[in-house]
Amino acid sequence: MRFLVTALVLLFVTACVPNENSRDEIVLAGKTMGTTYNVKAIKGSSKATQKDLQEQVDEALLAVNKAMSNWDKASEVSRFNKSTSTEWTPISRDFSIVMREALRIHNQTGGRFDVTLAPLIELWGFGPKQDTPPEPDPIEVREALASVGMSTMLEFETDPPALRKVNPDTAVNLSAIAKGFGVDKVALVLEQNGINEYLVEIGGDLVTKGNNSKNEPWAVGIEKPDSTTRTVQQIVRVSDKGLATSGDYRNYKEVEGKRLSHILDAVTGRPIDHKLASVTVIADSAMRADGLATALFAMGDERGMALAEREGMAVFFIVRENNRFITRSSSAFRKFEQSAKN
Repeated sequence: MRFLVTALVLLFVTACVPNENSRDEIVLAGKTMGTTYNVKAIKGSSKATQKDLQEQVDEALLAVNKAMSNWDKASEVSRFNKSTSTEWTPISRDFSIVMREALRIHNQTGGRFDVTLAPLIELWGFGPKQDTPPEPDPIEVREALASVGMSTMLEFETDPPALRKVNPDTAVNLSAIAKGFGVDKVALVLEQNGINEYLVEIGGDLVTKGNNSKNEPWAVGIEKPDSTTRTVQQIVRVSDKGLATSGDYRNYKEVEGKRLSHILDAVTGRPIDHKLASVTVIADSAMRADGLATALFAMGDERGMALAEREGMAVFFIVRENNRFITRSSSAFRKFEQSAKN
């Protein structure tokens, strides 16, 4: 599965005319994970140059790809998938961090978030393999499901970091969470260089800290889930949080006039089929927001919102109803909506 195409429109605020109170801004941009990244950082007292930061950011993102990309046959996750060993396999610290959060979300959402969906992602044509049929044979889907199950087909240790297959055919795909992790890694690069106010975005997943160049919370636009346009549905102001959106309106395919989402149901092995169009999550990190957005989308609007309210999650749903979009916000999300109005 390709890393999710951007689901947000970022409302970057340009710097004011310099004066004695100006907040100098560093802007970085590039390509990664099949999409683009953008960084706005308030320089403050940092001695880092734009060139230094650009090189460090690119290096950090390259390392994430080398660990977690299913498109790189030499990556750490690809090597693990290729092996049929059921012995413990040492994994990198970054891989371990992502697996720990993935397992947390898996348990919290009743298994709706599952990184062992890799063989099904391939079957449905949302992975690196290109020569897939429009729709796989149901027998193949059932066979692939036999190796799916994060809590049953994998064992995970954190000290030292290691992963073990229970089923030798099990394979891992981290696309629904690794992009958020990449955002957090870039933020860490900035902080290591003494920069403590920034917005980092990769393909719609983002994390913010502090304020923008006008010394206001960062303004972020949540995109209307319409594949024909790029318009803003909702604006929120976010500081010191991660934000991610998951939906079916950018990454999908059509078979006999029916839209098939890239997000798969871990129970049926088929693309999700419900009226929920997009889910936006605000969380303490971009990685957690990324994983939760996918999981809640898989759950659907009723079960997803019930979980969000029970767990105090800040979520924003856009639902298709009678050829129009309606929105639903959790209690925790409403304070971000209110801040954008003030």
